[in-house]
Amino acid sequence: MRNCMRLSFALAAVAVTGFITLPGAIAQQAASGAPPPSVTVVKAVEKDLRPSASFSGRVEAIDKVDLRARVDGFLEQKLFEDGQDVKAGDLLFVMEKGQYAAAVAQAQGNIEASQAVLSLADIEVKRQTELVAKSATPQSQLDLAVAKQQQARGQLDQLNAALTQAQLDLSYTEIRTPIAGRVGAAQYSIGNFVGASSNPLATVVSQDPIYVSFTVSQREILDIRKKHAGQQAGALVYVELADGSRYGQVGKIDFVDVTVNQGTDSVLVRASFANPDRLLIDGQLVDVKVEGDKAQPVLVIPQAALQIDQGGPYVLLVTKENKIEVRYIVPGGMEGSDVSVAKGLTTDDLVVTEGIQKVRPGQVVAPVEAKSGS
Repeated sequence: MRNCMRLSFALAAVAVTGFITLPGAIAQQAASGAPPPSVTVVKAVEKDLRPSASFSGRVEAIDKVDLRARVDGFLEQKLFEDGQDVKAGDLLFVMEKGQYAAAVAQAQGNIEASQAVLSLADIEVKRQTELVAKSATPQSQLDLAVAKQQQARGQLDQLNAALTQAQLDLSYTEIRTPIAGRVGAAQYSIGNFVGASSNPLATVVSQDPIYVSFTVSQREILDIRKKHAGQQAGALVYVELADGSRYGQVGKIDFVDVTVNQGTDSVLVRASFANPDRLLIDGQLVDVKVEGDKAQPVLVIPQAALQIDQGGPYVLLVTKENKIEVRYIVPGGMEGSDVSVAKGLTTDDLVVTEGIQKVRPGQVVAPVEAKSGS
């Protein structure tokens, strides 16, 4: 987790300034009868905190559509301003209609002519049927009339299909958006010739709601499930914007990928956010913080109390006898100016936050208690 990474950097920094044993100075102090050195201490306290983790995320539109020409022709109208909001079904581009309207009219005329031919064929079949019934004409004449009737009917079906295609082509001269969202800049000007092989005329990107996706390592997922069982479903997701401010809307996790990325051993997680003010933009890089929906008691101490040496992270305690004691701990995540403690301390333990460098284990000190978090 990023909190843990920040904590590691903090520990590495304080390692350089860990407590320094000054035996000569202490011996001189004892010989001179000087009073014990004063140190500032703070009680380890328990706070109700929501478990949290931070990640890097990417804003992703729920829907994104490239508007393309489906027939060839010249652009005649552009009916939007670049960057404006549009509704599903809005007309955005109009192409020249002349040749496609003419194709529709021609198909309709062909159908009318074919219907006349079919009507004549129907009449001939009826006449030949009556003549065959009276034995006034051979059966072959009726068979020929039926064949011509079927041929006329098939031709009419073909012409109806041609009319449907012509009407479709004519409808394609009006380019509408299938989704609601915000339309980008038009890539072609009025008068340009475009067709099915052209680049997109413009792109429409849905705005509200919008997704934020981030990856979580398998180790982090297992840790969350162990420590915060049952809270994943109600986890709250927050986004930090580029200026450091927190985005005003709270997100909810709506998807966890079903496969693990074998290259990074991580899982894609997606959260959905309301985006009424359009502050989140498709493709934007953001910081993501995931918090549990229920607060849990966590033991915390000031970050200033945390030290590290070859043995690991530790703090200096002041015992009931006012003596310095080294206590190795297992730190958790950083919580503002505090750090949580998973193991090693109990409530009301006094940890040294100031004066660390002038004392050593076992030395008697004069503790001055400060308020936790000060």
